[in-house]
This record gives sequence, C-alpha cells and structure tokens, in this order.
Amino acid sequence: MFFASLSCTAWASYMTNSPTMIVMIGLPARGKTYMSKKLTRYLNWIGVPTKVFNLGVYRREAVRAYKSYDFFRHDNEEAMKIRKQCALVALQDVKAYLTEEGGQIAVFDATNTTRERRDLIQDFVKENAFKVFFVESVCDDPEVIAANILEVKVSSPDYPERHRERVMDDFLKRIELFLLIQTVINVGQRFLVNRVQDYIQSKIVYYLMNIHVHSHSIYLCRHGESKHNVEGRIGGDSELSPRGKQFAHALRGFIDEHKLSDLKVWTSQLRRTIQTAEELGVPYEQWKILNEIDAGVCEEMTYEMIQETFPEEFALRDQDKYHYRYPGGESYQDLVQRLEPVIMELERQGNVLVICHQAVMRCLLAYFLDKGAEDLPYMKCPLHTILKLTPVAYGCKVEMFYLNVEAVNTHRDRPLVSCSEMSGKENHIAAQVGEHHCSIECLKLIICKICILFTRTKLVTESQHIILRCAVVCCVCSFGTITPYPLYILGFASLPPFLISLSCNHFYL
Repeated sequence: MFFASLSCTAWASYMTNSPTMIVMIGLPARGKTYMSKKLTRYLNWIGVPTKVFNLGVYRREAVRAYKSYDFFRHDNEEAMKIRKQCALVALQDVKAYLTEEGGQIAVFDATNTTRERRDLIQDFVKENAFKVFFVESVCDDPEVIAANILEVKVSSPDYPERHRERVMDDFLKRIELFLLIQTVINVGQRFLVNRVQDYIQSKIVYYLMNIHVHSHSIYLCRHGESKHNVEGRIGGDSELSPRGKQFAHALRGFIDEHKLSDLKVWTSQLRRTIQTAEELGVPYEQWKILNEIDAGVCEEMTYEMIQETFPEEFALRDQDKYHYRYPGGESYQDLVQRLEPVIMELERQGNVLVICHQAVMRCLLAYFLDKGAEDLPYMKCPLHTILKLTPVAYGCKVEMFYLNVEAVNTHRDRPLVSCSEMSGKENHIAAQVGEHHCSIECLKLIICKICILFTRTKLVTESQHIILRCAVVCCVCSFGTITPYPLYILGFASLPPFLISLSCNHFYL
C-alpha cells in the first residue's frame, strides 16, 4: 500500500539519510550469511527497510548443478565469467532495491575477497551515490569452521546428497582456493572498526558486537492472568487473579522439570510480572523497559469502553495498529524502539526467561521470528503459555508449552476487509456524496478531517484514501474545479499523483 510504504520510509530516513550498501567479506564458512540474515532481521525490526542479496543464490540460478570445488578455481575462465556476471546482476538488483523499491540498506553477501571485486563495488557505489560499509568476518579456528560446515553447508543446495564426509572434503578444498588470495588473521574476540560514517552504521557496529554464536534458549511468557485480564481491561497495574497465581506455581514446576538451574529471570516493574516471578523462588531482574505498552488515556479501560468513549481512536487503531499511538501513550513502533536494549542483551546472554506482557512479547517474538510491522500486532501470545526460542543456523526453533491452567483470551483478531467490500464502500460513499449534492465547503471539511487524522497517525488508511478520492472526484464532477486549498499545511504533502493533479480544470490540494 502506498501510504504504508511512505510511513516506513519516513521512519527509516530518521536514521539514515542516504541508501547504504553493506558488503560482507570473508572466506567461506565464516558466518557471513548468518550475520547478514541476523543483521537484516534486526534492521527491518527497528524500521529500516533492508534486504540481503546473496551471491550464492544468483550463482545457483546461473549454474543449476554444482559439481565440485573446481568451479571456484581461479584458472577456470568459464566459471570466473559466470561468477562476475552473477555479481553484476546482483548489483543491478541492489540498485533497483535502493532507488526504486524504497529500500534503505542492501546487504551484499559474498566472499568479496579479491581487490578486483571490491574495486567493482566501490565504483558501483560511487556511480550511484550510495554509502558503503564493509564487514569482514575472520576465523581460523578449525573446530568453529568444521562445526559451521556440518551445521549449515551439509544442507546447502550445492550438496543434495547430504553426504557429510564428502561435503566436508569438498568445502575445505573450496576454502583453500580462496586462501590463495586472502591471508587469514586470527583476531580472536577483537573488533576493528574504521571510518563509521553515520548513525545507522554505528548501530550496525553495536549490533554486530553484541551477537554471540553460542548455544542458548530464550523463554518468553506473559505474567499470570491478572484481575484486569478477567475484567477485560487493558494496561494498569493490577494483581494476579487466583488462576494467575496458579500459573505462577505451575511455572516453577516447569523450571524444575526442565532443570533450568542456570536460568536468568527478567520481569517488568509491574506487579503482575513481579508476583509471577516471586513464586519461582529464584533471583530476578526488573526492567522498566519491559513494562506493557502505554495506553495513555485508555489505560484501565475495556475495549467496549474505548469504543464508546473514543470511537474515533478505536477505529484508527484498528486501521493501522502498528503505527497508531494512544493519545498520551505509545504505539507498537514506539515499543519496538523501547525494547531494543532488551534484544541486545538477549543476544549476549545464556538461557533467559522473560516474564512480560502481551504487546511486549509480540515485539520480542517478531524480532526472533522475522515478522513485519503488519503481522506483529496480531501475533498470538496466550496467557499461561511458554514459548522456548532456540536460535539455529539461519533462524529460530520455536517450542510451545501450555501449563494447563485456564485463562481468559485477550487476543483481538485482525479486522478483515476484502477487496470487494472495499470497492463497494467506495461506490457507496461516492453515491451518497453525489446524491446529496454536498457543497464544496462540506467536501472540504471531509478532506480536511482525513488530513487531520493523517497528521496524528502519520498514515492514511485505505478507507480514508477511498473517502478522500471520492470527495475529490465528486467536487470535480459537481463544480468543475476546486479552489486551491493548502492541505499540505496540515501534513498532506505526500499524496499519490492522481490526488495532486486530478483535474477537469487543473487544481491542487
């Protein structure tokens, strides 16, 4: 949708003022793709449109059947031509993504070990006025390399037979071919950072310094059922209900049963999470940033009360739940920014149990499962259920444990509006406006109202878009023109071309 992309782009522009190309460098099996995918997931999560361009994917499309490491020999002229052509095609896709598709960061995932390849990339970014940021991964620990080959490369499309010994032998020979070009330096745990150019690059460095490749699991659950949950109220700082206390007791049994003796426990500073943790009989840390989303003036109200008292706010939130901000409160987008330090710590820690709240759990879960802004606010996080997240090669394994303690269902499904219904709504509004011969002043008020909503939510929904279009069309049909009306003052500077220049006699909004 046009306006949704506008909103995301505006947020991304807050952190980066020009498109950036991140170029991975390193020998095979050094974790480049692992870092690329994690970094892309993180940047998309914080609202910066990012995409990985993996050169191996392009190579597999050009050469359907991989035979052996001989393909990567530098005296294999035919293969070298294919590899260079794949790089050129990938760079053109990077250009299209950053200039035409609204992308802000492109991650170029390849070995990029030769001076020739890096010069090609440098010329490309200069020609297109992109920023470039090189990330090199260096490792010469044989055990780490072997573990990476067995965990990731055995399942690679290059090796459909999945024969572990053959894969290991072929891949190690492939690495030797690259060693002829690059000298490996054992940097251990050191990080060398040079010429960081802007804020988003500093965030990338900080993130990469916090991701650790180690075996661990993250346990996410909500607090036990609260009294407000039973009453259908949102927010507040209520205590646990009797069933909530029963869940807290069952949670302690879960920890004992799974022998999670080294488990760290984090809670928010709200009573319902603290009371849940108190029952566990283990130390726990309170994090204010884990508090539930702030509902502002709607705190401690039921959804029915909100709909009756603030019908406009209720409708606006349903139209764009991720970006909508409660008056005097927060949006899901605000919450993601607030939770960023939690993500950094979870990447660094061992086994952690986070006892949190519905909106908070959705944001954390969306990061680990790579869910976008459209899906995040509707992820199901039921009460009295534990999710165990175990990071694996290029993703996250999820296990769900229901502790058999009943609780209310606090989930609200996504409002569904089909295309046919939307089209019918447009026709209905147009018919109404035309039938009643609305005055130009009345239609101006309609348009003005939508613009005011836009300045508050930073997003025009499809419904508002339709009403605006109908109002403009009916104005033109009825009056032939619209007196120039500076709606851009209200924040409506970015409109689709047909709304800016739709005319019988030329007019501007």
